[in-house]
Amino acid sequence: MGYGGSCGRGCGFGGGFTLLVVLFILLIIVGASCSRFGC
Repeated sequence: MGYGGSCGRGCGFGGGFTLLVVLFILLIIVGASCSRFGC
C-alpha cells in the first residue's frame, strides 16, 4: 500500500479508490474556502 509513485499489482481498486476519495474531500474543502473567503 503505497501512497506515492507507482504501485504494482498489490494496489488495484483499493488504492485508486482511496486516492479518489482523498482528492474529492480536498476539492470540497478548497471549494468551501474559496466560496467563503475568495481565492
